[in-house]
Amino acid sequence: MTDTPACPHSSTTPEPAPELFTWEFAADPYPAYAWLREHRPVHRTALPSGVEAWLVTRYGDAKQALADARLSKNPAHHAESPHAKGKTGIPGERKAELMTHLLNIDPPDHTRLRRLVSKAFTPRRVAEFAPRVQELTDRLIDGFIEEGKADLIHDFAFPLPIYAICDLLGVPREDQDDFRDWAGMMIRHGGGPRGGVARSVKKMRGYLAELIHRKRENPGDDLISGLIRASDHGEHLTENEAAAMAFILLFAGFETTVNLIGNGTYALLRHPEQRATLQASLDAGDSALLTTGIEELLRFDGPVEMATWRYATEPLTLGGEEIAAGDPVLVVLAAADRDPDRFTDPDTLDLARRDNQHLGYGHGIHYCLGAPLARLEGRTALATLLRRLPDLRLAEEPADLRWRGGLIMRGLRTLPVAFEPGNRSEKSDTLSTL
Repeated sequence: MTDTPACPHSSTTPEPAPELFTWEFAADPYPAYAWLREHRPVHRTALPSGVEAWLVTRYGDAKQALADARLSKNPAHHAESPHAKGKTGIPGERKAELMTHLLNIDPPDHTRLRRLVSKAFTPRRVAEFAPRVQELTDRLIDGFIEEGKADLIHDFAFPLPIYAICDLLGVPREDQDDFRDWAGMMIRHGGGPRGGVARSVKKMRGYLAELIHRKRENPGDDLISGLIRASDHGEHLTENEAAAMAFILLFAGFETTVNLIGNGTYALLRHPEQRATLQASLDAGDSALLTTGIEELLRFDGPVEMATWRYATEPLTLGGEEIAAGDPVLVVLAAADRDPDRFTDPDTLDLARRDNQHLGYGHGIHYCLGAPLARLEGRTALATLLRRLPDLRLAEEPADLRWRGGLIMRGLRTLPVAFEPGNRSEKSDTLSTL
């Protein structure tokens, strides 16, 4: 960790700076983030990759940074040193020609591409997808309910969004297990050697090129076909742009939901009173607490720890610190969402919390496009788990669980649970208000 002078108001504190990016930090980063918020709210540090970047930890600064046009998403603005070359962004995306997606571009290209793909995430389209999400949820629970135990990451939280986003993109059912394998390699190697991720990205790129060709010959009512039709009608969408858009929707769309379901379930199991209240409300047919509860789970221990990379296009001041042109900036959503200057009792899980303008899915023009679908999947997954497995419990001590390394996402490697074996036929009905 690279130290910089503390903020003036913290110059007399004798406390040492916390060590970042250790395994202990990955398990519980919140004490370190609390220290940074108080003493060094905008802090320059060396990341594990060797890249030097600014961490933004206070809610007010974070919200400002997320909406600041001087902080570009385009990696071309990064004044990278030779040892940091290619170490920002998603491993392998450059070589696979998948850079032209929403997480790497600014207006006007960002505006054009987001307009094209946003049609797939309207409230009406997401609502139409709800029965399929419920079907997938029940099918996955059917796969392990007779065993009386499961790894909720591998058996449930991971495959649910993979199959859902594949359906949305138009990946044929017979090819979806390949996507599951590639995505699994991305998660397994997210904080380790980058080669495994890069190989998966390359395989996805090859498959998407082939699928785009097939969809052009035989289009359907799916997102990839929609992108192709838009290109054919003069929207100037290149094949690389179409492939990059499909790739980032898969990459960003599945892992955020894996972590929402995994982190959310874990939080409920660690807070039995809150879980019991939610379960009772669902048993009574009331989904209001589920709606506010999902937002609280996103705030309390959300799936995205840091917003994706930004780069200063010109010198600017943020939180009292001078950011140089070309410097990378990482907005720490996990820290901002526990800022006591914004949230009352921020370290307390309160599923009924009302004043909850969290930043779990970002802010500004880069607000997560797939947030409505992720919320639907999260609500459906948690409600169905609580209904069908009412005695769900952790099968390992919390201290024995391991969190995946990496900067952007926050999620468990595994979540072993136990429950009384159930009957596969005992399906739950979809709440009309989910």
